[in-house]
Amino acid sequence: MVKTRDDIRNIAIIAHVDHGKTTLVNELLKQSDTLDERTELQDRAMDANPIEKERGITILSKNTAVKYKGTQINILDTPGHADFGGEVERIMKMVDGVLLVVDAFEGTMPQTRFVLKKALEQHLTPIVVVNKVDRPGARPEEVVDEVLELFIELGADDDQLEFPVVYTSAVNGTSSLDSDLSTQKHTMDPVFDTILKTIPAPIDNSDEPLQFQVAMLDYNDYVGRIGIGRVFRGKIKIGDNVSVLKLDGSAQNFRVTKIFGFFGLNRVEINEAKAGDLIAVSGMSDIFVGETVTPVDHQDPLPILRIDEPTLKMTFAQNDSPFAGREGKFVTARQLEDRLRSQLHTDVSLRVEDTDRAGTWTVSGRGELHLSILVEEMRREGYELQLSRPEVIYREIDGVLCEPFETVQIDVPNEYTGTVIDAMAQRKGEMQNMETDANGQTRLTFLAPSRGLIGYSTEFLTSTGGYGIMNHTFEKYLPVIKGWEPGRTNGALVSINQGPATTYSLQSVEDRGTLFIDAGTEVYEGMIVGENSRSNDIAVNVTKGKNLTNTRAAGKDHAAAIRTPRHLTLEESIEFLNDDEYCEVTPESVRLRKKILNTSERQKADKRRKIAAKK
Repeated sequence: MVKTRDDIRNIAIIAHVDHGKTTLVNELLKQSDTLDERTELQDRAMDANPIEKERGITILSKNTAVKYKGTQINILDTPGHADFGGEVERIMKMVDGVLLVVDAFEGTMPQTRFVLKKALEQHLTPIVVVNKVDRPGARPEEVVDEVLELFIELGADDDQLEFPVVYTSAVNGTSSLDSDLSTQKHTMDPVFDTILKTIPAPIDNSDEPLQFQVAMLDYNDYVGRIGIGRVFRGKIKIGDNVSVLKLDGSAQNFRVTKIFGFFGLNRVEINEAKAGDLIAVSGMSDIFVGETVTPVDHQDPLPILRIDEPTLKMTFAQNDSPFAGREGKFVTARQLEDRLRSQLHTDVSLRVEDTDRAGTWTVSGRGELHLSILVEEMRREGYELQLSRPEVIYREIDGVLCEPFETVQIDVPNEYTGTVIDAMAQRKGEMQNMETDANGQTRLTFLAPSRGLIGYSTEFLTSTGGYGIMNHTFEKYLPVIKGWEPGRTNGALVSINQGPATTYSLQSVEDRGTLFIDAGTEVYEGMIVGENSRSNDIAVNVTKGKNLTNTRAAGKDHAAAIRTPRHLTLEESIEFLNDDEYCEVTPESVRLRKKILNTSERQKADKRRKIAAKK
C-alpha cells in the first residue's frame, strides 16, 4: 500500500486574468487557522509588488500555506496573463491538484483554456470554483456547462471530468456548494473541505534518496540565489552536502545553508523538509529552474522542466538624447547592463544578448506586457534607457521560416463587430468563431500573427469606444506570411529645434494632427511631439514665440488655447514606435524621438531608404 502524507495538500490556483484568484487566496488566508488575530490583511495581499497592486494583475507566482483542521494546505497563486504563462507551466509540476477559478459572468476565456490545458497534461486533480456569483448577470450554471465542454475539448480523462464545483464570491468572503445565490454564507469551509476531500495527499517516500527540483527562483543580496521547489523524494536538512544536477548534464556539489518553509504571508526558516513539502533552499550560487538536487552518492535527476521560449524582442540602449542624465540616477551603460543581467536571476523567460553596438542589448521576452513591466520597474528604480520598436522572434522549423501566432478573443457590442473584423483582417487575423448573445454582445475568436497585434490595443479601444475587451494568448508557430509588413499608418510631428514649447506655436501645429505635449514642455530636435493626420513625417517648430508689436488687432485679446494633448502611457508609447524611432524612458518622463535627431541628416536617410526600396 502506498504511504501518503495526510497532513498536507499541494494546490495551485489558476484562472484567466481578473477572475479573482488573488482575492480568493486572501479569503482563504483570512478564514483559515493561519493568521494571528491582530494581523490585518490588505486587499490582494499576495500581490506585494507595487505594479501588481496598481494594475490588479499577478506577475510572479507566489507561495503561501494555510492551516485547516490540522492540515497544511500549500497554495500557489499563479499569474493569469498570457505573458507570464511560463510561470503557470512550471507550477503545475509542484502540485497535486488545481483550483480552476472561473468568472460566473464571463465564463471560460482564452487563458482559462491555456491554464487548464497545462493542468490536464500533468494529470492533476481539478476543483472548479465559480467566482463572482453575486455579479449582475451572473450565470453560474451555464458557466459550469462551458467548463465541462472545455474539459471534454481538451481531452480530460473520466476522473477529471467528475470535478466538484464550489460557488463563491471571494470579494465578500462567501461560498456554497449550490449555485443558488441565497445559499451563500460567510465562510470558505466549502472550499477547504472540497480540497481535503478531493486533492490527493502527496506520496510519503521520505525514506528514499533525496530528489528536490527547482521550479522558481528568488534572489537575495545576502544569500544569493534561492531555489524554490518541491521535495519529490527523501529528506533535506541544513548542513547537508548535496549535488545539483545541471541542465547540461554536469553536477555541482554544495552545502545547504538555509531552508525556508511557507506559512501565511511569511517564509519561515526550518531545519528539515521531506517528500511533499514545498520549500526554498539557499547555498547554490547559480542554480537554475528545472535542475534537481540529490545526494552526492545517488545522482538521479528528474525530467527537466520546459521553459517557454521568448516570442518578442526589443533593443534596450543607453540613453543618448540631449536630455540624457537630467532625471535618472543610473544612466551609464555598465549600470544598465548590470540591472538587465540581475533580472535574469529570477526571470527565466527573459533573454539578454549583446549587440554589435556599444551600450545596446537585445532583450527578449514573452510579450509586450512582460517587457514593459520590466521597463516600468527599471524607471521606478531610477534608470534611464531607450527602447526600440518590438519585433517578433522568427524560428526555423523543419526548414521553414515561422512566426508566432496567437488566439485572440474579442468581446464587443454588436455595433462594433464590423469594425473589429475589418481591423483584424488587415492584420491577417483569420476568424475562427463568432457568437452573439441576447444582451447585444458578440464574441469573436481569431488566429492572428503576433506581429499584427503589436500596437493594436490602443486602436482597438478607440475603435470600440472603450467597450471592447480583447484577450490573446500564444498558440503556435506557423509559416511566415510573406509580402506583408504591419506598421503605423500615420506619420509623426517632429520638432526641429530645442526649447520650451509655446502655446502660440502649438496652435499653428495642432491642425496637422494630434499633439502629445503641453505648452511649456521642454523639447529637442528630433523629438516626436505628435502624430500626423497623414502618413508622412512633418518637421515642425513648436518653440516659436509670437512677435511682439505695438499694434493691437481688434478681436485678438482672447486667451490663446490649444486642444487637450494626448498623453501617452509607457505601453502606448512603445506601441506607437516605428522602426526609425526610440522611446526614451526616464524616472520622470516618457518621450518619443527619432533615431537620427538632426533634421537634414534624417531627411537624407529617408530619401536613401526610399530609393533602396524602389530598387
